[in-house]
Amino acid sequence: MTELSVNLTKEINAPIGKVFDAWLDPQMLAHFMRPSPKMQLSPTTNDPVVNGRFEILMQVGDNTVPHCGNYLEIDRPGKLVFTWESPASIDNSIVTLNFKELKNNRTEIKLNHVRFIDEERRADHEGGWGRIIDCLNELMS
Repeated sequence: MTELSVNLTKEINAPIGKVFDAWLDPQMLAHFMRPSPKMQLSPTTNDPVVNGRFEILMQVGDNTVPHCGNYLEIDRPGKLVFTWESPASIDNSIVTLNFKELKNNRTEIKLNHVRFIDEERRADHEGGWGRIIDCLNELMS
């Protein structure tokens, strides 16, 4: 167990408020929180307040894999911080999203996710988060 991390920067073709709000809307989360395009929609529950909890049930093959967490910081529209609990994470795994308004109604997302069991799971999450943000971009376009 180490301080392995994922750092991604991507652009979304939508205004900052709409992009930020998508991360707190359970119906939107269900549509883009899919690290594989072949995955079914993920049943999602969400209480989008500081200390509120979310749960995303990702269907991976025949298995349902819960991904849960608590919101630590909600600073609309600039920053969102939450814990990340999954079979591939360790205690106090944290995801930080920073949103920056760009020209032409575009938004930059900087994602930082810290604390993984090992390098393999870190790499899996790097690919998964990249595909999740790409899916969000497709949904917003």
